Amino acid sequence: MTTIVAGYVPTPEGEAALAWALAQAQRDSARLTVVATPGADTAEAISEEQQIDALQARLAEAGVEGDVVHFRGAGGAADSILDHAKGDDVSLVVIGQRRRSPVGKLVLGSTSQRILLEADAPVVAVKA
Repeated sequence: MTTIVAGYVPTPEGEAALAWALAQAQRDSARLTVVATPGADTAEAISEEQQIDALQARLAEAGVEGDVVHFRGAGGAADSILDHAKGDDVSLVVIGQRRRSPVGKLVLGSTSQRILLEADAPVVAVKA
């Protein structure tokens, strides 16, 4: 069974990436690993456990086998997603993409750009 890795942040882009990854996992009968990042700028703060439980419930409702993990460590979300995307069974990485100016990318860096350039598996970038 192949695995799809999806990056998730509770934003419109993260929701779009998760929805796309769930649909693809259903089509391919693939496992889905969701690498979740707590949203600092969301209106409603929830604990990591609540976020993991809610995401696991979404996988179950969709009939998709998989797991949900929170990224940890100083490397940031890109490192965590890239670490989970290593392995022969990973067929696809799905991330949300927001529009940013070239100056914004230069000054702030880009998690999605790093994943696009460094992932071993094909990457799908989904816009909200």
